[in-house]
Amino acid sequence: MTDHLAHARHLLAANPVVDGHNDLPWALREQVRYDLDQLDIATDQRQRTHTDIPRLREGGVGAQFWSVFVRSDFSGDTAVSATLEQIDVVRRLTERYPDDLRLSLTADDVEAARAEGRIASLMGAEGGHSINCSLATLRALYDLGVRYMTLTHNDNIPWADSATDEPRAHGLTRFGEEVVREMNRLGMLVDLSHVSADTMRDALRVTEAPVVFSHSSARAVCDHPRNIPDDVLAALKENGGVAMATFVPKFVLPEAVAWTKAADDNMRAHGLHPLELTEAAKKVQRAFEEAHPRPTATAATVADHLDHMREVAGVDHIGIGGDFDGTAFTPSGLDDVAGYPNLIAELLDRRWSEAELAKLTWQNAVRVLREAEAVARGLRAVRGPSIATIDQLDGAPDA
Repeated sequence: MTDHLAHARHLLAANPVVDGHNDLPWALREQVRYDLDQLDIATDQRQRTHTDIPRLREGGVGAQFWSVFVRSDFSGDTAVSATLEQIDVVRRLTERYPDDLRLSLTADDVEAARAEGRIASLMGAEGGHSINCSLATLRALYDLGVRYMTLTHNDNIPWADSATDEPRAHGLTRFGEEVVREMNRLGMLVDLSHVSADTMRDALRVTEAPVVFSHSSARAVCDHPRNIPDDVLAALKENGGVAMATFVPKFVLPEAVAWTKAADDNMRAHGLHPLELTEAAKKVQRAFEEAHPRPTATAATVADHLDHMREVAGVDHIGIGGDFDGTAFTPSGLDDVAGYPNLIAELLDRRWSEAELAKLTWQNAVRVLREAEAVARGLRAVRGPSIATIDQLDGAPDA
C-alpha cells in the first residue's frame, strides 16, 4: 500500500480530484457567521473543519464544487437570502486567497486553474427550495456563478420529491420538468443527489444535457434511499452524466444506517438539528459516540461502491463527491480532504488502471461541465428564458 500511496500522489499531480460536494460554506456560517478572520483556511484547521487549503493541496484536489447549501427547513425568501449569503462567502474566499483559489464558471476556467496551480472553485446549490419556485431566481443564481442545483435536499419541495420524505409528486411535477429544461438552457447541471428514485427517472427522461449526482453512492451496495439504484446508474451511459461517490458512512456502510438514525434521534432529543455543526452539537455527538461506538467505514468501503458503479454505469460515468464538512463522521483514512490519495491507493490495489483513475478524478467531471455548456449554447439559440410559474403549470395550491 505504501508504494500505491506514492503512485496515487503522482497520479493526482497530473489528474487532481474534482470533488462534487463540500459544505465548508455552511461550516463557516455555523461556526463563525462568515467571519473569515476567525477561521482562516490558509492555516491548518483540522480541529474545526474537514477542509483548509493546506489539506486540499495535500489531498490532490484540483477543483471543488462548494455547496451553497441551506437547510431544507428554510423556506421562501428566507431560503433565497441564506443561499445568497452562502454564495457571497464562496466569492469572498476566492478573493481572499487568490493564489490558491480561482472562481470558475466554465470547464475552460477549471482547466485554466489547474494550469495555474490553483484550485478551481465552483458552486452548487443544494436544494430547489433555494429558488422559491421562481425561474427568475434560478437564473439569478446562475448569473452569480452557481453551476449545479440539487433538485431537493432532505425534504420534498412543491415540484419534486426527496429521497428521504414521503412521496407526494411521485417524481417531478410539470413545473419541476420546466425547472430541468431551464437549467439545461442555462448550462446549470441538474444534480440528482438527495432526490427520490422517481425524481431521478423523471429528470433523466426530461433532461437534454448530462446530469450529475454530486454526492451519492450505490444502493445495491448499501440500501439507503440516498443512494442510486442500478437502473439509474445504467441510464447514465445514454445520458452521459456522472455519479460521484460520497464518503458519508451512513450512506456507504450498511451497519452505519441504524446507528446514524439513533444518533440523529439523540440530537433531536437535545433540541438540536442533526445537521448542526456548532460546538454544542459536536459535544452531544461525541458523547453519544462514546456511549455507542459507531461502525467505522474505510477507504475500502467507498472503493466497494466505486467498483460497483464502474461495473454498472461504466468508468466514463463516475466521480468523487466526499461531502466533507457536511457530515459529522467520516471513514477511516478519509478523515478530511487530505485523504483522497488513500482512496486512489486502494483502487490501485484493486488494479484500476491509470487511465480509469484519471477519468474518475478529473476527466469525467470536466467533460460533463463542458457538455452542459454546449447543450446550453444550442438551446439558447432556439428558446428564450422561461417565464412559467408553478401555479400555471401545476395549479394554484388551493386548487
